[in-house]
Amino acid sequence: MPTDLQRIADFLDAKSAEAGAAKNTISAYARDLKEFSNWAFRNNHTLLRLKQPHIEAYLTGLSQAGLASSTRARRLSAVKQFYRFAVEENWRDDNPTLQISGPGRSKHLPKTLSMDEVDLLLNAAETAGKTNEEWARDSCLMQLLYATGMRVSELMALPICSARGDPSMLLIRGKGEKERLVPLSPPAKEALAAWLALRDKNDALGKKQGRPGSVFLFPSRGKLGHFTRHWFYLRIKAWAVLANIDPNKVTPHTIRHAFATHLLSNGADLRVIQTLLGHSDISTTEIYTHVLETRLRDLVLNNHPMASSRRSSAGKTSSDGQ
Repeated sequence: MPTDLQRIADFLDAKSAEAGAAKNTISAYARDLKEFSNWAFRNNHTLLRLKQPHIEAYLTGLSQAGLASSTRARRLSAVKQFYRFAVEENWRDDNPTLQISGPGRSKHLPKTLSMDEVDLLLNAAETAGKTNEEWARDSCLMQLLYATGMRVSELMALPICSARGDPSMLLIRGKGEKERLVPLSPPAKEALAAWLALRDKNDALGKKQGRPGSVFLFPSRGKLGHFTRHWFYLRIKAWAVLANIDPNKVTPHTIRHAFATHLLSNGADLRVIQTLLGHSDISTTEIYTHVLETRLRDLVLNNHPMASSRRSSAGKTSSDGQ
């Protein structure tokens, strides 16, 4: 009889092969389901014998432990998908999660930065390094992040071939191996060209010494062959300190939010933002629509015929009263 962990492994293999889920998504499923399995074991249960009240008790425990609603929603999603798979595989006849609704994910916009704050970060990235190579690399990292709204994992693993030929657009491979094209701003193109020149010079020197060149735009000596998300997380915190910005406000994902927010506030269409961010569902992008409220209100007040007639009436009343 397969164990719970073996069942989870089968589910993860199927998710990876059939749905083409991203590696980070599979890793999240694995963590959440292992934690759920451990909870079941501590309570003398196996996953295939749990009933709806048991799973509701598990979710209540997560809430009492103070986990955020987004975390609880993610864990419930993993559990629901596991039991849906269990029914499809005839491991059990019923799905105990069908009548369970989660806390839902927050639709509030996460922290973002003003355009002035982003400018300060860009300047800090250009000056924080100790060598010409670090200056060029860090400036390129920050310029690309803000110009494209890439996820930090996408930026870290960006292949050098995608940056060849003085591109006006970058081809980005995102979640589920889906590809998208994102245009580069002039400052990003300049920073990319400067970094590539140094990369090529270092590669040429390395080949003379018998070192193979890296396939990544931002290579490192780590086992991944490129810098990690954690490395960049610490780097951007240091830039925030140098720029006199509260580091608690600044993460790589904050820059992604700033990218979307600033585009929308300057007139970009929501569908365009969806494409640039690589969101499969427009509802994910809609968290940014709050930035449109002021602009749309001013648009109506300045252009709606009734608004103009009211202003005229107000002006006439004022004149008659004099």
